[in-house]
Amino acid sequence: MQEITLFIKEATKEQPIQTLETILMQMNGIDRALVDIDDGEVKIIYDETQVGHEKIKNRIQQHGLHLLE
Repeated sequence: MQEITLFIKEATKEQPIQTLETILMQMNGIDRALVDIDDGEVKIIYDETQVGHEKIKNRIQQHGLHLLE
């Protein structure tokens, strides 16, 4: 298992967090997603043999959420 930490602009409000969790849990290989609502930090634990971090980031952005660098 691998872990990636992303910061997502909208992940401080309930509705975008629910959307994000739905998006991630529908992806094969995602084991867990933990959201810190204080700063939009999202820790994603995934199986690197099934999905890569670029695919995860792309899927999040396709749904209108914005990654903070």
